[in-house]
Amino acid sequence: MSCSCTEYIPAEQGTIIFIGSTTENPYASMTPAIVSRCRTFEFKRLTEPEIKGALLKALKDARRGLGEYPATVSDEAVNHIARVAGGDLRTAYNALELAVLTTAPKADGTIDVGLSDAEQSIQQKALSYNGDAYYDYISAFCKSLRGSDSNAALYYAMRIIEGGGDPMLVLRRLVIHSCEDVGAADPQALVVATSAMYAFEKTGYPEGLIPLSSAIIYVCEAPKSYSVKNAMLAAQKDAREIRDDEGVPPYLKDNTFGDRQAKAQSANYKFPHDYFGGYVEQQYLPDKLKDRVYYVPTDYGYEKTIKEIRKLKGKLK
Repeated sequence: MSCSCTEYIPAEQGTIIFIGSTTENPYASMTPAIVSRCRTFEFKRLTEPEIKGALLKALKDARRGLGEYPATVSDEAVNHIARVAGGDLRTAYNALELAVLTTAPKADGTIDVGLSDAEQSIQQKALSYNGDAYYDYISAFCKSLRGSDSNAALYYAMRIIEGGGDPMLVLRRLVIHSCEDVGAADPQALVVATSAMYAFEKTGYPEGLIPLSSAIIYVCEAPKSYSVKNAMLAAQKDAREIRDDEGVPPYLKDNTFGDRQAKAQSANYKFPHDYFGGYVEQQYLPDKLKDRVYYVPTDYGYEKTIKEIRKLKGKLK
C-alpha cells in the first residue's frame, strides 16, 4: 500500500514540494533520479506496547473507534492481538473490531471479549514482510545452506513460505545450491533436491513441505565443494574470450558428410571402450586450450573418489 500527496507553491517560484509514503523500498521501486533528490525517512514496525496502547484508545474512542459499543476486552485478549499482529496496527485494529462485532452480547447488552474471541478474530501471526525483508530472508536461506546450518536454513525457508512467499522459489534455490555448494562432493544432493521439487509439485502445500524439509537437511549436511561452479566460470570465461572456430581436433569433428581427407582424419579417433578400463589418453580440447584445467576436485566427499579414479586413469596411459 502506498499513498502520496503534493502541495504546489505558486508557479512563479518554480518550487514543488512532494511528500510520499510507501511500504516498498524506495531505492528499489522508485526512479533513482527522483530518490536522489529526496530526503528519505524510514519508519519501523510498531512494538507490542505501542499496538496495545492504540487498541485501548480505540476501545474508548466513540467517534473514530469502538467507544460506542458497551465492550470490555480482557488484558489477555488485547495482549494476544498485539503480539500476533506482527507490528501491523491495521491488522490489530481489524482483529479487535471483528472480535467486538462477532462476540455475542450478554443479557444486559454488554460485550465481554475474552482470549478465545481474540484468537478467533486473528488466528495466526501476520507474517507478511516488505520487499527488503523478503530478499533478506532469501539471502539468509542461501547462506545457511552454504554454511551447512540445517536449523537456520529450515527456519528461513519456513519464514519465507509462511510469510506468503512461493515455496517453488525456495525449491529452485535449493536445486541450485545442491550443485553450486555441494556439486560433485555429493552428486546425490541434486537428485534429492529435484525429487523434492517434483514431490511438492505433485502433493502441494502443506504435505509438500515434508520432502522440502528433508531435502534442505540433506543439502545442508552434505559435504561442500565449490569446484563445479569454479569449473563452470573458468570454462565460460574461455568460451567468451577465446575465439577458435577451427579449434576442434579433426578426429573429434562430425565428418559424416566430409570429404575423403576428413573421413581419413576421423579414423585417428580413439574409441575409449576399445581400451582397458574404458579410458584412453587423447586430446579433446582445442590446441589453444589443450593445457587448460577447469575442474579440480577437492578432498571432500565423492570428489575424493574422483581424485582416486583420475590417478588410476593416469596409470592407464
